[in-house]
Amino acid sequence: MLRWNALEEIPSGFGPSVVTLGNFDGVHRGHRALLDAVVRTARDRRASAIAVTFDPPPLAVLHPERAPVQLAGLGHRIELMAGTGLDGVLVLEFTRELAAMTPEEFVREVFVESLGACGVVLGSDSRFGVNNSGNIDTMRELGQRHGFAVVELAPVGETAAGARTWSSTHLRLLLAEGRVAEAADILGRPHRVSGEVVHGHHRGRELGFPTANLGPDMTGLVPADGVYAGWLERLDLPDGDPERRLPAAISVGTNPTFDDVPVRVVEAHVLDRLDLDLYHEQVGVDFVQHLRGNVRFDSIEEMLTQIGQDVDVSRSLLFG
Repeated sequence: MLRWNALEEIPSGFGPSVVTLGNFDGVHRGHRALLDAVVRTARDRRASAIAVTFDPPPLAVLHPERAPVQLAGLGHRIELMAGTGLDGVLVLEFTRELAAMTPEEFVREVFVESLGACGVVLGSDSRFGVNNSGNIDTMRELGQRHGFAVVELAPVGETAAGARTWSSTHLRLLLAEGRVAEAADILGRPHRVSGEVVHGHHRGRELGFPTANLGPDMTGLVPADGVYAGWLERLDLPDGDPERRLPAAISVGTNPTFDDVPVRVVEAHVLDRLDLDLYHEQVGVDFVQHLRGNVRFDSIEEMLTQIGQDVDVSRSLLFG
């Protein structure tokens, strides 16, 4: 899949293309339904399937005090978008100058002149242009003016809990409560936090349960404090390597049994492995199931007994 980080990187005369627009935070099943429609429409028209997204997200520039942590880091987002069959992604740096463009200016400069759009696929609730003044009706008017067709996609999806469209907002609420299994139902995969493995207090290794601690620059929304079953993916290893994806018990929080962990930490213990040296590797930690909340133990022995139980439950959940 092609990736451009500025309009100037797009080859002159590129097109025809079918284009969509969005933040695609999390690339959940609703986003993938939209991207699938872009790919289908592009194939029907013998055109390239292109998604336009932003980094940083608009809210982080216009109202940083209200901007939430992104569900997925940009690299993971791009990887997930590539998996839909898109031919290219344009990542535009969102600036106040870009935010000031009218819907007409944005569509003409980005969709028409740069990408040679013959079609545009948008969700029915999409907004674009200065003050979010453009909507699906605006896009139809611009399509008539500039010669591209517009396909409208209604909100789709229903969670296992009942009628509710798949949305990034609902995902954040679920993750804030540690409900990672329900979040996976919307995502179509386990929720992931990614980062570099750094040195911690080495307490887990001393106790027989070594952990991979993610550094402070990790990306992705960290779910509620607690213990989870999940997977650790070694992103530096090639796909198909048997050592790439490993079962894990995961802890999130400040470890209340000890008083020397002032900030929230994500750490993953790879099940039944004492031989791994993961320091400085890039890893993804995937959350499959919440096991319990964090508690303060009265003794190291009590803590080790509970960790052993957590490992057993994780193994049972992950391998059936």
